[in-house]
Amino acid sequence: MVPIAALWLPILLSTVIVFVASSILHMVLPLHKSDYRKLPDEDKVLDALRAAGVTPGRTYHFPHTTHQEMKSPEAVEKFKHGPVGLMNLMPSGAPAMGKFLGLWFGYCLLVSIFVAYLTGRTRLPGTYYLEVFRVAGTTAFMAYAVGQLPDSIWKGQTWGVTFKHFVDGLIYALLTGGTFAWLWPR
Repeated sequence: MVPIAALWLPILLSTVIVFVASSILHMVLPLHKSDYRKLPDEDKVLDALRAAGVTPGRTYHFPHTTHQEMKSPEAVEKFKHGPVGLMNLMPSGAPAMGKFLGLWFGYCLLVSIFVAYLTGRTRLPGTYYLEVFRVAGTTAFMAYAVGQLPDSIWKGQTWGVTFKHFVDGLIYALLTGGTFAWLWPR
């Protein structure tokens, strides 16, 4: 067993490496440019949303029904006629990129802490590179990639977008696993 305090360097370094890699994947490479599209007749839709009084911090499901109403002829017709979807709203104003990047960095740090905990509990000092890599990489993959699947299952995100996030997660997992294996206590 390796105490988590002995893994502070791979925790911090893997966090920074994943943060930089994600910045490259999302801001430099064109991989994610087609993930989000502009609404048709955006100004009209935004005016309608403002007039409807929608508020930030909520998820709206439409058409909205209860479980009991879902099979009623009226609800079935609304679903058939469409559109059907989920909508998340953020507060008005320019996106707070500093806040979002800070939260993403915190998430990467949290993932690395869990990777350190699980790998440290299952591998001894001096464990071979590949064994550490497997445990650390698999743990990171579960956090960065597998967690993307419910967005396509439940939220209607296209499988193509989820696949791209899955590839991102694989890259982050390989980088995290490699960092932990490289800096594993001898």
